Amino acid sequence: MLYWAAVFLIIAVVAAVFGFGGVASTAGGIAQVLFFIFLVLFVVSIVVGLFRGRRPPL
Repeated sequence: MLYWAAVFLIIAVVAAVFGFGGVASTAGGIAQVLFFIFLVLFVVSIVVGLFRGRRPPL
């Protein structure tokens, strides 16, 4: 789950770079929403992983 949260966070950041730069205002709004949703999912995944007590694979 942490892997997918990280993947979608990176996708949201890339979308944010294109959207926040003024390419399209609609894309910017969508990118902002996706960025914050996946940022929250990423943090939740980290917290859940810490509480499970397992180390992430290297």
